[in-house]
Amino acid sequence: MDAFGGQTGGDSDPAARLAGLDRPPATLSFACGPTGAGIQPATVPDTQVRLQEHAMVDAIIIGAGQAGPPLAGRLTAAGMTVAVVERKLFGGTCVNTGCTPTKTLVASARVARMAQRAAEYGVMLDGPVRVDMAKVKARKDAISGRSRQNVEGWLRGMPGCRVLQGHARFESANSVRVGDEVLTAERIFINVGARAAVPDMPGVRDVGILTSGTILDLDRVPRHLVVVGGSYIGLEFAQMYRRFGAEVTVVEKGDRLIPREDPDVSAAIRDLLEAEGVTVRLSADCIRFAPHADGVEVGVACASGAPSVVGSHALLAVGRVPNTDDLGLDRAGVATDARGTITVDDTLRTNVPGIWAMGDCNGRGAFTHTAYNDFEIVAANLLDGDRRSVDDRIQAYALYTDPPLARVGMIDEAVRRSGRRALVGMRPMTRVGRAVEKGETQGFMRIVVDADSQEILGAAILGPGGDEAIHTVLDLMYAKAPYPTLQRAVHIHPTVAELLPTLLGELTPLG
Repeated sequence: MDAFGGQTGGDSDPAARLAGLDRPPATLSFACGPTGAGIQPATVPDTQVRLQEHAMVDAIIIGAGQAGPPLAGRLTAAGMTVAVVERKLFGGTCVNTGCTPTKTLVASARVARMAQRAAEYGVMLDGPVRVDMAKVKARKDAISGRSRQNVEGWLRGMPGCRVLQGHARFESANSVRVGDEVLTAERIFINVGARAAVPDMPGVRDVGILTSGTILDLDRVPRHLVVVGGSYIGLEFAQMYRRFGAEVTVVEKGDRLIPREDPDVSAAIRDLLEAEGVTVRLSADCIRFAPHADGVEVGVACASGAPSVVGSHALLAVGRVPNTDDLGLDRAGVATDARGTITVDDTLRTNVPGIWAMGDCNGRGAFTHTAYNDFEIVAANLLDGDRRSVDDRIQAYALYTDPPLARVGMIDEAVRRSGRRALVGMRPMTRVGRAVEKGETQGFMRIVVDADSQEILGAAILGPGGDEAIHTVLDLMYAKAPYPTLQRAVHIHPTVAELLPTLLGELTPLG
C-alpha cells in the first residue's frame, strides 16, 4: 500500500550488522523484471545482470503481502540483492480481498444507510434510495487496483530488487524454484498469507458457495444472502449487503455471535444487526447445503425451529487457512502444525536457520497490522540491533460493522479468570454527547484496570469512531503508564475519546 513508501533506510555498513551471518551479502545484482501495465520500467545500469538458473541472492521473499514489500525496501537499502516472488496479486489479502476492498464497500453501504435515514436529520430526498451495485463494485475495484499497482510499481522500481511472478516452491532449505529458475539465498522470508477456509461440510461442493474473496466479484445485490458464520468477516458482509438492499440471514453454529468477545458485546452486535433487518439463526447444529430452484438451501437445525433457509446466494465465512500446502516446506524441513501454520519463535524464525515466516501464515496474528509489525520485528532484529518480539505486542483489532467494535487487551472474562482484583468503567453511547449529536447511540464504552498496579488491562468501544478512539488506550498501554495518566489528559470536545477519562473516574469492582 502507499504507506510502504517511507520504509527504506540504511547505514554505511548495514550488512555487518546482520545477526548470525558469517559472510557479506552476495555481489550479484540484477534488473527488475518486466513491468506491469501502466508502470514505467526502472532505469537499470549496464552492470546489472538477469538472474539465471541457480542464481544466488542475499534474500528471497515469497509473497508480496503486507510484510514482504517493506522488508524488501529495508534489505535493498542495506545493500542487499533481493528476489521477491509473487504468484498472483501484489499487496496480499489486505489490498485485494481484505481491508481495502471490504472497507470501500463498507463506506458505500454506510452512505446508503445514511441516505435511508436522511429524513431523521431533516434532509429530504426525492424518491427512494437506490444502490447501483455495478458502480459500487467499480469504485471498489478502482481503489483496490490503485493500491495493488502502487505496491507492484514500488517493488519493480526498487534498485537491487528482482520481481518474479510465479509459484515458489522450496527445493531445499536455501533454494527456491520459480518456474525454470532456481534461486539460492542464506535468508528466505515466507509471506504467503491465508485464504478462506472451505470445510468439507455436507453438500458444500454441490452448490455455488461464495467466499470472502469471490463475493467481491458480485455486481448485483443478492435477493437473499445467507451468511454461514457469525464472526468478524461474516458480520461485516451481513450488514453491508443488508444496507445494499438484500435480505440477509446469518447462520451461526454457536449460541451467540462472535463468541471470542464478552457476552454483552455479542448481544449488542446482534441487536444492532437485527435493528437493521438482519435475521440471526444461532445454535445451528445441522449446517448443510443443497441446490434449490431459488438458489441454495442451507440447513440450519435438525431438532427445533425452521430446519433450513433458502437464499439466492450463500457466503461461507468460517475461518481462514494458511497458503502453505503447496510450498514444498517438507523439502526445506520447515515445521508446521496440523492446519499448515508455520511454527515460529518470538522473533518469527522458523525451526530452520535462515528461514522466517511473516503474516497470516505464521499464526501469530491474523491482521494487516500484525503482518506489518512482523516486518518491523524482523527488520529490527536483522538490521538495527534492536531486540523486538511478537511477545511485546498488545492484541488490538476492530470489527468494521457500523458502528465499529474496537478492542484492545483482555476481555472481561479473561480478566476474571486471571484472578486479578480489577475495576471497570462503563458508559452507554446514549450518554456520549458526540454519539447523541450524530444520531448513532448504539453500543457502549468499557475500560478495565488492575486495582493494585493501576495497569490498564483492556477496553472495548462499540460506537461511532471507536476504531480511532481505542488508540488512546492502546498507546497508554504500550507506554506502561498507570491509568490516572489518562485521567489527567485534556481531550477535545466533543469527541468519543473525551469520555475515557470520565470512565476512569467512575470505576467500580469488576463482578
